[in-house]
Amino acid sequence: MEKTLIDILEGVAPQAIRGDATVNIRAVRFDSRAVQAGDLFVAVRGGAADGHLFIQKAIENGAAAVVCEAMPDDIPHPSCLILVENSAEALGQIAANFFGNPSRQTTLVGVTGTNGKTTTATLLYQLFMALGYKTGLIGTVENRIGAASIPATHTTPDPVVLNQLLADMGAAGCSHVFMEVSSHAVAQRRIAGLHFAGGVFTNLSHDHLDYHKTFAAYRDAKKRFFDDLPRTAFALTNADDKNGAVMLQNTAARRLTYALKHTANYKTKIIENSLTGLQLLLDGTEIHARLIGEFNALNLAAAYGVAVELGIPKMDALTALSNLTGAEGRFEYVAHPAKGCIGIVDYAHTPDALEKVLETIQKLKKPASKVIAVTGAGGDRDKTKRPIMAQVCARLSNQLILTSDNPRTEDPAQILRDMEAGLSPEELKKTLTIENREQAIKTACRLAGPGDVILVAGKGHEKYQDIAGVKHPFDDKAVL
Repeated sequence: MEKTLIDILEGVAPQAIRGDATVNIRAVRFDSRAVQAGDLFVAVRGGAADGHLFIQKAIENGAAAVVCEAMPDDIPHPSCLILVENSAEALGQIAANFFGNPSRQTTLVGVTGTNGKTTTATLLYQLFMALGYKTGLIGTVENRIGAASIPATHTTPDPVVLNQLLADMGAAGCSHVFMEVSSHAVAQRRIAGLHFAGGVFTNLSHDHLDYHKTFAAYRDAKKRFFDDLPRTAFALTNADDKNGAVMLQNTAARRLTYALKHTANYKTKIIENSLTGLQLLLDGTEIHARLIGEFNALNLAAAYGVAVELGIPKMDALTALSNLTGAEGRFEYVAHPAKGCIGIVDYAHTPDALEKVLETIQKLKKPASKVIAVTGAGGDRDKTKRPIMAQVCARLSNQLILTSDNPRTEDPAQILRDMEAGLSPEELKKTLTIENREQAIKTACRLAGPGDVILVAGKGHEKYQDIAGVKHPFDDKAVL
């Protein structure tokens, strides 16, 4: 695939162009090491490295053109240099243009929020597939083109991979694509150049402050997704979350809400919540859903709202929703028929998510049953949430087992000490610290009696444990 440079600069608004803008471009790159003859190199300022430091390397590798925020005067020039205000923003638009603006060829809906993104996007994918639409999914667990699964490396891929994926989905005949939109992706402008038909906000709680530094910056990154939606799109937010209204403040999109507790366009009410599923009154109609918990009632309401906004008849949407199972590693449970206890695997890795899952378990379990929580915290991530996560788990369980999650490059013992620091002397008395995750899960199983519930939290769908840069095979559900 080749495109003329001037064609892929449409919508970029360069501040200056030096050289021949009619040169043909073979591929778009933002990693100088991947550049080959005829490529366009976009120098992006990132958290780990500044692409401007590698412009000369990209030219030596054969870059035909370079997009940058500062013109280099001390190195040999390629055929063309393009000066822009924001290289990351330009990269998104250039990647979209290079692949033929694939987001305009399908109906693309983005889902953002701290928790519930994966479940809501997956429910929408399952719903539209069940109704006979070939559908794409872009998310944390996996990417899907129709029934075909493609492993996911990031919640939201980089702009080049993202637009290539959207182009592949369009070529395969996907009419709809549902996509998780992370706060990192918004802040780093990975979604620049994409055309969204709608956006969904699930909720907002403490997470990713290692990157955003403040909660306000984290909230504003989510909000920018809605700020950028076009007038032709819809913006559907959770009215039960105090930040739901914030997301709608400056959007040009059509403003809509869903809720359990507040007045909303798409209102749902829980009639019965049990380990066999949810009985809901959703938009005035009673349905049974196979998912469990109050948080899933909201996820179902969000998915229903999107379906109706995209033209699906109400009863068709409700019928499809009643048969859906949700995402892997989200409140998945394993029963022990002989012992009579239940194990639940969930991706919860923030204080708010852990609180929601454990509160749900407390509501559903028998009065005499114990709750045993097994959890840890990831390394090289927000350290401030570690003691809070431990506090939440200690408060809402009878027995807490702290264990290693994905320590990455950190010392797992230090991560566990950070978690223990949040516990009172009384809470420490009911806490075991077992660094080996497999042994921690096995210990929980040995401690569980008839009717007890074990929560194994933090990794959910992941099939590995990241230790010192090496991903070792590990599956919470299989061990449980």
